[in-house]
Amino acid sequence: MSEPIDYIRTEIESYLPSGWTLAADLGTWDAKKDRWTTTLRDSAHMEWELGVGAGDAAKDGRIEALRKAMDKLHRERLGRRTRGLGL
Repeated sequence: MSEPIDYIRTEIESYLPSGWTLAADLGTWDAKKDRWTTTLRDSAHMEWELGVGAGDAAKDGRIEALRKAMDKLHRERLGRRTRGLGL
């Protein structure tokens, strides 16, 4: 089991794409999954889960792991069709 990771609002918001916000909380640590997760809301008000694994944080550093997870989520989101919005 790894050390829990956590982020403050400023750290998370500094990597959010334009128009995205935190959906509710700052995130939670799941010791069983060794993963920190939070929910984000994009500019179309769709919610997406962002997760940073302890292994990634140990390998890249916690801030770089957050940036990479955010970049990956944003790229994946851009490739998905948003049902009902004609996107």
